Amino acid sequence: MGYRVAVVGATGAVGREMLKTLAERGFPASEVIALASGRSAGQQVSFGEKQILTVKNLDTFDFTGTDIGLFSPGASVSAIHAPRAAAQGCVVIDNTSHFRMEPDVPLVVPEVNPQAIKGFRKRGIIANPNCSTIQMVVALKPLHAISRIRRVVVATYQSVSGAGKEAMDELFNQTKGSFVHDAPVVEQFTKPIAFNCIPHIDKFMEDGFTKEEWKMAAETRKILDPDIAVVATAVRVPVFVGHSEAVHVEFEGPITVAQAQAALRDAPGLQLVDRREDGGYVTQLDAAGEDAVFVSRLRKDPTVPHGLAFWCVGDNLRKGAALNAVQIAEELVRQGLLAKAAA
Repeated sequence: MGYRVAVVGATGAVGREMLKTLAERGFPASEVIALASGRSAGQQVSFGEKQILTVKNLDTFDFTGTDIGLFSPGASVSAIHAPRAAAQGCVVIDNTSHFRMEPDVPLVVPEVNPQAIKGFRKRGIIANPNCSTIQMVVALKPLHAISRIRRVVVATYQSVSGAGKEAMDELFNQTKGSFVHDAPVVEQFTKPIAFNCIPHIDKFMEDGFTKEEWKMAAETRKILDPDIAVVATAVRVPVFVGHSEAVHVEFEGPITVAQAQAALRDAPGLQLVDRREDGGYVTQLDAAGEDAVFVSRLRKDPTVPHGLAFWCVGDNLRKGAALNAVQIAEELVRQGLLAKAAA
């Protein structure tokens, strides 16, 4: 016997990755249920190498008796069904943006703030942070333990998979079309994405920042330290999978490159790949399919009294979404926080 797990949004890119990750990590599940909208009900999705699951209709599904729900159906759908699932006794781990900044919903990266998970009892919901925030705070946490972080300036280079399957299709079709001189069809983005970079992710806010940039600042403060100032520029780039970030960190006190290297080498969920030579760094292609967050190009920032700069890369579908959610589920089991224990 084990835990009954529902994956909501199972036909989407993140939902499929959640199913794959559950199987790969051998999560102790007695049953895994694939859920999606009514129009996707009846489709089949893979769970592990041998099992095929038939997708059930989320709208009519009763979560009673379900221990964990991994949600990635879109914020508006989670807003309706996550509280319903929680009310029926299912612990919801939600990958959308809907609950992240609500004060009674913990926002968790297991390598950074696993102690926050216990706060789920108030609402029955745990929020998975934004993909770009997750990889950045995994890298910042061991540095913050050496010297408190005062300010972070970050520019992201985010892959199209962060915008869903249709966005990936748009990059593919525009790239293919360019070789036969087809005019690019723009539907998912504001400008052509093939052979281009678009400094615009999510909606614009009144202060000129986008919602994605605001998320990175607000979520970092909630997860790591409310006193950290963050300014972000979020850019969509013509890469299918993997987000990268150029991160500049200002500390309150001294920190050396050697200290930072030692801390990053020992940090959970992180790999330091930092050879000062051609190719001695990690790119999105290198990180695709990998669980770790990678740090390269670590160096002193001479423009502030105590500063470092580095390059940070991660697979946004894995650590940036599915893996982090599954790790939260594993942490619930490890801490004995579920209503029943797997036999």
